[in-house]
Amino acid sequence: MNIHQKSLIAVLIIAMVTASACSQDKKPTTIVADKPIEVKLANAGIKSANGSIEITGKVEGIQSANISTRVMGTITSMRVKAGDQVKAGQVLFTINAIDIKAKSAQTEAMIAQAEAAMQSAKKDFERFTALFKQQSATAKELEQITLHYKSAQANVEAMKQMKNEVNANLSYTTITAPFAGVISQKLAETGSIASPGMPVLTLEQVSTLQVSALVPENMVASVAIGNEVEMTIDAADKKLTGKIAQINTSSQFTGGQYVIKISLPSTAGKRLYSGMYVNIAIPVKESIKTTLDNEAVMVPESSIIYKEQLTGLYTATTQNTALLRWVRLGKKQAGQVEVLSGLSAGEQYILSAEGKLYNGAPIKLVK
Repeated sequence: MNIHQKSLIAVLIIAMVTASACSQDKKPTTIVADKPIEVKLANAGIKSANGSIEITGKVEGIQSANISTRVMGTITSMRVKAGDQVKAGQVLFTINAIDIKAKSAQTEAMIAQAEAAMQSAKKDFERFTALFKQQSATAKELEQITLHYKSAQANVEAMKQMKNEVNANLSYTTITAPFAGVISQKLAETGSIASPGMPVLTLEQVSTLQVSALVPENMVASVAIGNEVEMTIDAADKKLTGKIAQINTSSQFTGGQYVIKISLPSTAGKRLYSGMYVNIAIPVKESIKTTLDNEAVMVPESSIIYKEQLTGLYTATTQNTALLRWVRLGKKQAGQVEVLSGLSAGEQYILSAEGKLYNGAPIKLVK
């Protein structure tokens, strides 16, 4: 063994001794686990409690109408504002009627001209009738004069009907209230152009109020006219009992949901206003509730996570960690959203959390 090889062996021995000493001096690393995030779980399905299904509705007048004009023109006078009480027949606003008034004067002149022509034709008819009796006029001449006289009469009648049409259009320039109520919305001001069918005002009869709500098709079998429902109106701090008075039998124009109307008791009080939100609890039979829970996969919108074009929610694993699951959503209603795929009915998901969740985050279940 030469001197170079001996030197190399010595260096290796020194390195091994140094590494061993360092490993003995190195203190063990303490791994600090993340504090579990407190979460609440819920079962996917119809939002229900105490044998009832819960939906949200709004207070509205029992009669409501969008007020518009049948003729196009400039609004020359707006007589009301939002919140005003109006009587039936009260003038609400007027439309510029200069063109219609000009046409009215024109039709009056045409009527006068047609009546003068009819009087002339009448005299000719009377004269030729007398001549025909004296055999001084032929039957053909009398027939022609008779036709001319009848034509003049028809022309006068046509001018009068034209005048009636103008008068009707003139009446459409003064818009009145169809019933007594409150102006709940004003959509145009003086000087605006009003078009036929374009709402200018909304009038509601608020002396009698009701509640309107939408019921999904998988819940409509649980409601019936006359059923009592419990209602909570937070804005007015009221709890009321009402009865279902109407169920629309078609959902063609309401996105697959059915409109129901709920009558309010006469003791509801005066602190209720149109537009207030109402939480409605509809009692259902256990068999219907089970069917609804099995068919509908509903979760609160607040539990949905949005990331770019994806939607998901967090579920809990058996190791008490959070797991983000991507889902496909359907229609929304009353703060609830339907899960079309990615979550089964009755399956648990994280309803709320006392911290920011992420995949693998430790969680602690709380009631």
